[in-house]
Amino acid sequence: METPDLILLDINLPKINGKEVLIEIKKDVTLRIIPVVMLTTSDSERDIMESYQNHANCYITKPENYHEFIEVVYALKHFWIDIVQLPNKKNYETAS
Repeated sequence: METPDLILLDINLPKINGKEVLIEIKKDVTLRIIPVVMLTTSDSERDIMESYQNHANCYITKPENYHEFIEVVYALKHFWIDIVQLPNKKNYETAS
């Protein structure tokens, strides 16, 4: 199964709450090592706390300004793809 290197997840999804998706991702042994960034319009302390309690790797409130949003996306890409060293997913699957 092909999996992403990074998941950007909004809390406000059309059919299922993003926090519920996060819980399901982190339950799955194959998916749980994928970093999940909550990228959402909510700045609710409750949403932030629940996201971290359910093992989100970080929580970012989306800027309202388009150019600021693009800067956040580039910063995320730079940090999670260029800087962070993630485990090899194939090695993790065979060790589980």
